[in-house]
Amino acid sequence: MRWGSHVSERPSWEEALAECADAVAASLGPGADPDLIAVFASPHHGGAGQALLDATRERFPGASIIGCSGAGVIGGGHEVEDAPGFSLTAAVLPDVTVRGFHLRSDDLPSADAPPEAWAERTGVGLDADPSFVLLTDPFTFETDALLAGLDYAYPGAVKIGGLASGASGPSNPHALFLNQEAYREGAVGIALFGNVVVDTVVAQGCRPIGEPMRITGAERNVLLSLDGESPVKRLQELYERSSERDRELVQRNLFLGIAMDPLLETVGAGDFLIRNVVGMDPGRGVLAVGALLREGQLVQFHVRDAETSTEDLRLALASYRTAAGDRTAAGALLFSCTGRGRHLYGSVDHDTGLFGELVGSMPLGGFFCNGEIGPVASTTYLHGYTSSFAIFRARTGAG
Repeated sequence: MRWGSHVSERPSWEEALAECADAVAASLGPGADPDLIAVFASPHHGGAGQALLDATRERFPGASIIGCSGAGVIGGGHEVEDAPGFSLTAAVLPDVTVRGFHLRSDDLPSADAPPEAWAERTGVGLDADPSFVLLTDPFTFETDALLAGLDYAYPGAVKIGGLASGASGPSNPHALFLNQEAYREGAVGIALFGNVVVDTVVAQGCRPIGEPMRITGAERNVLLSLDGESPVKRLQELYERSSERDRELVQRNLFLGIAMDPLLETVGAGDFLIRNVVGMDPGRGVLAVGALLREGQLVQFHVRDAETSTEDLRLALASYRTAAGDRTAAGALLFSCTGRGRHLYGSVDHDTGLFGELVGSMPLGGFFCNGEIGPVASTTYLHGYTSSFAIFRARTGAG
């Protein structure tokens, strides 16, 4: 398994594609024919659409191609934001099958459809042991329904990816790329199966504060009571005993973490699904949260800023490196929120730099997303302000 990745800031997409194609071909070695190409283009190149895809296919005729438009793009471990950017990542994948599919919202099976319906829509057998890379359009597609359906049909499979970004609305749509077609709606995905393993790292960028509590009252997304008391009262108590820095973060960037593994007796950073606190009713003493809640769930308040996000990413990557041991990965894709990058950290290459430092130097491509797809515990979610890494290695043989 061999990977190569490069990003170009040339204003012409033709020149950017030529630069990237030459660079990845050189890194893969003489005579190497990629099996997979991932392309991401900033809005400056978004109008190219089908022409850009056709030119990519002409350069790499034997490869499966997936990609989309992105407000920022990542290639060769370098992040390009607020400027023309074109990223191309190529992989030689011996003994790996790559199967692509495009779905519109009308194509999704109903909520009570059997797993076989999902196999029919995607063309991926239920016994294939696949890993999925998914790219969706936030204006025209129900990503949550896709993730719930794939989790149901393929419960042990990795699903990772992101929502296309950079477009201003339906009149200026995103682009989705899959093999021969550039689409303006729906979702594109690939399933990889065979001699490949896709590891994931999902860094949500938050830090828990206070202590875990049980939900003792909830109505849909409204939090009615925590450990038998008003959520607003518990939050006020937490605020009063917090440091000055945490008080500022509670006022500006407050979230609720929901523990996703009901069997955990103790929880820490990374064990929670992070959701926004979207409203407060001091009169009733309740909070509104951007998630459906139920009694008995273990939750904890969280905060976020640049320093906290760095700490969380560093911890997540270091934990992965320790768990990976002597396993050798060949390449990676990064799906990072448009709210991260230099706008959050004040400098470029923050997440890619930490990845190289803590996981290792390898070809790394990707883009900045309108939402990030990745697992927490055994369930796949759509996140915000998150960096989701897909790390590829051979199942057998040298990585």
